[in-house]
Amino acid sequence: MASVDLRGMTWAHPRGFDPLVACARLWRERTGVEIVWDKRSLQDFETYPVEDLAARYDLIVIDHPHVGQITREGCLLPLDTPARAAVAEALAAASVGPSYASYRWQGRQWALPIDAAAQVQAFRPDLIGVAPKRWADALDLAGRGAVLCPMRPPHSLMSLYTLCANLGRPCAAEGPELIDAEAGVDALALLGDLVSRLPERVYEMDPIAVLDEMALANSTIACAPLIYGYVSYATDGFRPRRLGFADIPDAGGIGPIGSALGGTGVAVSAQSRRKEAAADFAWWVAGGEAQAGVYAASGGQPGHAAAWDSAAVNAPVVGFYRATRATLEGAWLRPRHDGYMRFQDAAAAIVNAALRQRADPRATIAKLNAMFRATLGG
Repeated sequence: MASVDLRGMTWAHPRGFDPLVACARLWRERTGVEIVWDKRSLQDFETYPVEDLAARYDLIVIDHPHVGQITREGCLLPLDTPARAAVAEALAAASVGPSYASYRWQGRQWALPIDAAAQVQAFRPDLIGVAPKRWADALDLAGRGAVLCPMRPPHSLMSLYTLCANLGRPCAAEGPELIDAEAGVDALALLGDLVSRLPERVYEMDPIAVLDEMALANSTIACAPLIYGYVSYATDGFRPRRLGFADIPDAGGIGPIGSALGGTGVAVSAQSRRKEAAADFAWWVAGGEAQAGVYAASGGQPGHAAAWDSAAVNAPVVGFYRATRATLEGAWLRPRHDGYMRFQDAAAAIVNAALRQRADPRATIAKLNAMFRATLGG
């Protein structure tokens, strides 16, 4: 079969890049279609305009909070065509948590989940054996200097979202009031209690920085109670010490419910000159065969239940998927409307300032809600 060259853009981490390169290699062997993947930094991944990427790439890896903006810009191809109805139904049924639904907006499917993530818990099995199951136990560890938690925007806001939902009062993604006043006050108190026991540098740390420090051979950090899971750190030899992962500690007595969903999906540019070829690859790489096979084996963190359920996939990563599955299934879906991304980092900065200055929590929540309402006009 003649070669068809496609270009793809993903994020610069082994979990985001390596599995797509491996999948592209296998796809070329099967179909003759050549896909070249580029990568951009995690910061660029979260902020770089997808509209600009769509002008240069056929396949683009995105995260779901951009979906409303992307829809307005018209830069992506809807993937749910009548010809793919059966495979779409199967993929939706195999979604880990709301990963598939997170890319559905205004009645269309704009990307397919290839990576499932949420705030889970990371720990050092050699230091504490098992991860804390209750929030109070994580606080106790923090008081002993054994905890870090990423608070660099937007992660402080993600932790506030997670705690609100875990207290049984999830934020209202469609507004008009994003955060219930009482839930917000209680969640800020829990978060403030935690960070008061942590070093100031956590405000400059993202999940990768925290996990890298935890995985040092001489690290005394035993636990990160709210952190986006990275399966790479559960792999032998990735860092000096292998990390364990577990469900989030229970703050509200309802179990590991309400973690802010992350992950990524693969989308097709509306400007691609090879739309069908790109869509064929997108549906295949998001499917169970690829996800539980070459994608997982190449360092990916799949979004398909076939991988999360697989003993072969779980074995080399000390049960990462099974150990965090309940948290993923109970995850909370962030706002996705056009205008939300203007809110996210600014709101996280407000959360951080409030925690550092011990500001009035009610005033802080009111400020966040007012900012959020201003985005609803799109």
